[in-house]
Amino acid sequence: MAEPREKFVAWVGAQILPHEGDVRRWLGRAGWNRDEIDDIVQDAYCRIAGLASVDHIQSGRAYLFQTIRSVITDRLRQARVISISRPTEFALSDVFDSAPSPERVVAGRLELRRVQAVIQALPERCRTIFMMRRVDGFSQREIARRLGVTENVVEAQAARGLRLILSALTGDDGTEEAARRTQSDVKGSSRKRDR
Repeated sequence: MAEPREKFVAWVGAQILPHEGDVRRWLGRAGWNRDEIDDIVQDAYCRIAGLASVDHIQSGRAYLFQTIRSVITDRLRQARVISISRPTEFALSDVFDSAPSPERVVAGRLELRRVQAVIQALPERCRTIFMMRRVDGFSQREIARRLGVTENVVEAQAARGLRLILSALTGDDGTEEAARRTQSDVKGSSRKRDR
């Protein structure tokens, strides 16, 4: 039986999210560029999001690093498979258009708008910190310095933003209507909590 989504999202916010900066620095020292790091971290979050339960995980930090290693191993394996392919296979692969279909492009744009709307519905401080952390790539320390708050506030607000976004996007029952209800709840909570 799958974990209740709220418990899962809270676990990710408390046990995984705080270690993302360490993972990014580790990958940077290993020679990965920023785009590759973003892709690797995204793949790791996707794998973690696919878990049915987190009860078996004793250390979120260790699990995140192991998941990152698995993502990298899979990428290296795939790169090796591609590199030993015969030239004729490369020629054949050029015949087929690998661009996404128009339907997928439209679906992607709609999903992007949905995510942007959810982010815009976050409480102001939460949204600012989330954007600085996730979009601009600032460290918790840098965000705290720029906003004149403690790193604990930055960490808490980043985790809160992620929880609210995940809740809005997954919804209680995974439907658009649930996402809209959650988005309305986020707007309501922003009026109550922002000071």
